[in-house]
Amino acid sequence: MKIITCAAGAGLAAAAVVAFAAVPATAATAHRGAPVFVQTDNPGGNTVVAYHRAADGTLTRAGVYPTGGLGGVAAGSVVDHLTSQGSLTYDRRAGLLYAVNAGSGTVTVFAVHGDRLERTQVVSTGGDFPNSVAVHGNTVYVLNGLGGGSVQGFLRVGQRLVRVPAWKRALGLAEDGDAAAEVAFSPDGSKLVVTTQGNGDAIDVFRVGVRGPAARPVVHTKAGSSPFGFTFDAHGHLVVTEAGTNSVATYRIARDGTVTAIDEAATGQAATCWVVRNGAHVYASNAGSATLSGYRVDGEGSLTGTGLTSTDPGTVDAAVSSDGRDVYVQAGKDGVVDEFRTSPDGSLTRLGTVTVPGATGGEGIAAG
Repeated sequence: MKIITCAAGAGLAAAAVVAFAAVPATAATAHRGAPVFVQTDNPGGNTVVAYHRAADGTLTRAGVYPTGGLGGVAAGSVVDHLTSQGSLTYDRRAGLLYAVNAGSGTVTVFAVHGDRLERTQVVSTGGDFPNSVAVHGNTVYVLNGLGGGSVQGFLRVGQRLVRVPAWKRALGLAEDGDAAAEVAFSPDGSKLVVTTQGNGDAIDVFRVGVRGPAARPVVHTKAGSSPFGFTFDAHGHLVVTEAGTNSVATYRIARDGTVTAIDEAATGQAATCWVVRNGAHVYASNAGSATLSGYRVDGEGSLTGTGLTSTDPGTVDAAVSSDGRDVYVQAGKDGVVDEFRTSPDGSLTRLGTVTVPGATGGEGIAAG
């Protein structure tokens, strides 16, 4: 089965994108000391670039931190070399940042000190092409996206990770095209969710207990959907981008892990692959159209469109500041981050753009 690569679609539309001028931000006091981190995924040496976030939402580079590993480049990728969501994950509660090194098969742990980072560990993920990280409490899972795919669990002890061999689960992906895109915990930590393309276009749900994940996941398949990035709404519904149909879909996950469809909305855009939540609103990144599709999700999981926002070419992963005021979007064609201020109705106002050194095709962004 042919995999839908969001990055490949993005390259086709990049030349048609019109650059938008920056719009001054309205006066507001942002959460002070809340940084933004961007991963370059550079195959010559992966780095995380730290940015200071000003009160008006704009970013200023504060430092560049080598991960001690190599970035990776997935076959056929153009603007998102990891073809995944969640490759840079910030655990605010523990004050730690996790960065995957897809080219080295490792994950790096950084201690976060404001907008400064201290590397504390580089550890093997026990698999091929790690590209997404999930955190809940003192448990961390890394998704190995290729080589058959797997999730590997770790126990966090202080500022380091201890790999638990018994917490590894194979995904059974084909070697010649199947790929895994994201791993994340359900809000209560009782389930571990993985999206895979090919392999029946599946959403895998592992129930998680004190002994780790269930031996086998509950699998929901939807032919042609190519589920990619996902998040959870305020009521625990799963919100998924489906790259095969360029849609955003919502699902209910039952206690036993069964997945049931709620709603679906076509974006009308190309390469709809990433999604981020801010309160009752979600924003889906359309890599092939250089846009964000906005939706409001109600208490039942139904979707209502709130408009389209233009970005720089190659719209990929995004992050929301912890105070909900700002949205930061990676644009992988030129390796930049677009800055936006949010409004109560879900609309976005462009603030400006920063260039991330060495980040063309890079993916992974996290906000404090």
